Amino acid sequence: MHKFYYDILLMAAGLITAQDLPAHATTPVFINPLNNKTMNTANDSTQITHQYITVNGIRYHYAEAGKGPLVVLLHGFPELWYSWRHQLTALAQAGYHAVAPDLRGFGASEVTSLVADYSLFQHACDVKALIDHIGDGKAVLAGHDWGANLVWLMAQLYPETVSAVAALSIPFYPEPRDPAVIRRQWPSVFTNFERKGIVEAEFEKKPEGFFKGFFYGLSGNAPEGTIEKLYTKTTPDDRLLTSLPTTDALPAWLSQPDLDYYVNAYKKTGMSSALGFYRNTDADYPRLKEVYKKDIQQPVLFIGGAKEAAVRFGSTEPMKQVLPNLRKIILLEGCGHWIQQERPQELNTALIRFLNQEVKQ
Repeated sequence: MHKFYYDILLMAAGLITAQDLPAHATTPVFINPLNNKTMNTANDSTQITHQYITVNGIRYHYAEAGKGPLVVLLHGFPELWYSWRHQLTALAQAGYHAVAPDLRGFGASEVTSLVADYSLFQHACDVKALIDHIGDGKAVLAGHDWGANLVWLMAQLYPETVSAVAALSIPFYPEPRDPAVIRRQWPSVFTNFERKGIVEAEFEKKPEGFFKGFFYGLSGNAPEGTIEKLYTKTTPDDRLLTSLPTTDALPAWLSQPDLDYYVNAYKKTGMSSALGFYRNTDADYPRLKEVYKKDIQQPVLFIGGAKEAAVRFGSTEPMKQVLPNLRKIILLEGCGHWIQQERPQELNTALIRFLNQEVKQ
């Protein structure tokens, strides 16, 4: 990697500032929302900038790039707006206004104290308010992991707002998954995400090791059989850090500055608020059953990794039966959970093609 671009990544992680760059590095600067240090971006309308607004009484941070039809990119766990860094600029260059928020309790958005504050419905309300603030009340939604669950819900809750849906990793089912059934059928180390304090302690003990193991272990780079082991051969008594495979080298798609960005962000917020998705599943389930009686009529694109657990142990077949405007299902061979980061070019191509077809007609 050219040293200048490596320096830009270091700034993104907050490890250096613009003053540390060579004298000839004269691109515009903006503020890293995690540490208030300056960062560099490209000198054109596709540069990533950062904004803060008040949403439902809390500080809400989002990154944005470009001008044009609004596309809102929603992350999952344990992620941030930063997971969409490759898509923000690509969508901007393709003529779209791309926006990636830090969801409530993540990154530079405000952390609140109540578990109920992180209900999927509260996240949906926050994103709806963000869309209303930014644009004309309509947007295409793309979501990954819990962000995919969020876009499925929002397509049903706010059909007048959500014009099209791109879901990554998590397929749609005509009825929401009963969390009690999931716990009974798939007892594993991931059940601990719902139990207060266990995952937090693992992260606090070894922050970098937590993210390094989590990203590697659920990626397409992990050893064969890793997903099967994690989901079918661990128990709630096991611990995540000892269950995940280890590696000395980071996968090619994740640099040390990328890893540092996540680690530093979660050191500031802690892990509990991000785990709120999991800790609201029982409370959300009755409401989800009612909402899921509605149809999703919007155009839909689904993209999953062939090594993704939700694809391997789930099914994409129900979507074909219940989504009348399902345009395409794309499964990326050799790809794991982190699609935006593992396969950015393939995702960008598919997403832009979908947007051009459904939005720019």
